[in-house]
Amino acid sequence: MSNHYDALGVSRDATAEEIKKAYRKLARKLHPDVNDAPDAQERFKAVTHAYEILSDPQKRRVYDTTGNENGSSAGGGNFDGQGFAFQDIFETFFGGGGGGGGGQGRGPEPRMRRGQDALITVRIDLREAVFGVNKKLEIDTAITCPTCEGSCCRPGTHPVTCDVCHGSGQIQRPMRSILGNVMTLATCNSCQGYGTRIEDPCNECMGEGRIRDRRTLTIKVPAGVNTGTRIQLAAQGEAGPAGGPSGDLYVEMKVNNDPAFLREGDDLHATLSVPMTAAALGTELTLETFDGEQPITIKPGTQAGEVINMRSLGVTHLRGYGRGDLKVHVHVETPTKPDAAQEELLKQLAALRGETFSEGKLVSSGGMFARLRDKLGNL
Repeated sequence: MSNHYDALGVSRDATAEEIKKAYRKLARKLHPDVNDAPDAQERFKAVTHAYEILSDPQKRRVYDTTGNENGSSAGGGNFDGQGFAFQDIFETFFGGGGGGGGGQGRGPEPRMRRGQDALITVRIDLREAVFGVNKKLEIDTAITCPTCEGSCCRPGTHPVTCDVCHGSGQIQRPMRSILGNVMTLATCNSCQGYGTRIEDPCNECMGEGRIRDRRTLTIKVPAGVNTGTRIQLAAQGEAGPAGGPSGDLYVEMKVNNDPAFLREGDDLHATLSVPMTAAALGTELTLETFDGEQPITIKPGTQAGEVINMRSLGVTHLRGYGRGDLKVHVHVETPTKPDAAQEELLKQLAALRGETFSEGKLVSSGGMFARLRDKLGNL
């Protein structure tokens, strides 16, 4: 059996506060969510178990006295001339602990348990998703009771050993079987299997060791997140009962729609409306982007639906380097209600270009319908 003092890196005469500080330091270091070493999970379990024993005055006293956290010495069964323990039968025939309910053969149950994981949803704007952002959150959760610091007892008091099971968390009950009188183990109803009772519980947490409260937390949202992305924050969930370690907090992102830009993967799409004359003659414009004002060139003869690619002005890649592109779709404004002078000029332009109002033609294989066909074909 491993030495619990060595597991926490403290001496045998360490105070309760020194043991608590050592556990918290090791728990943050060895938690599997922050430590990917192959043995991190097992070491974390060993440290947590050691703290469960040494943080309880009664369990620590038993451990120091017997060298066994269950308070029993090696060897001998419970043979008393009239029957023998059910657990001894299993150990004799099967080489293991006794079966059955109530945690038989395992000693008292720890009050301290890991807290539950929590999931919250956070909304951010598309601009914040592009560059990342620090978000301040207020969450309602379970925290360790500040009055009893997780001991569950009124300050100045401590749990007392159960006088029914004498700290084992279990009681023996006789049962007749084909083997004779057999003693079975059951969970002690007086202490609910903990081996100790809280006779003077903390008034603030009512003996739970934790309370509900609102706390403020600032999280760093990385650039490139999208709706559905989850961020895991180790040990930021609900505090466990009786001072147990906290669970994890999962933050699920929801990205709000933007009025000007549409996201597709890590690319952004926008529509730029230009006058018919500007599309025909070409022009230089300024486009307001998430990176500020950017120049954009409309080449002479630009057609409606053409896409101008502006490199590296899209969303930051969540995993990797660089950014996507900004794809600007050109919309050509056609006059809808020209006045008499404008109508006359348009007729003159049509005449100069040899165009008539009764002619039309299908686009070539490289035209708009071909591009639409190719796009549909790739779906």
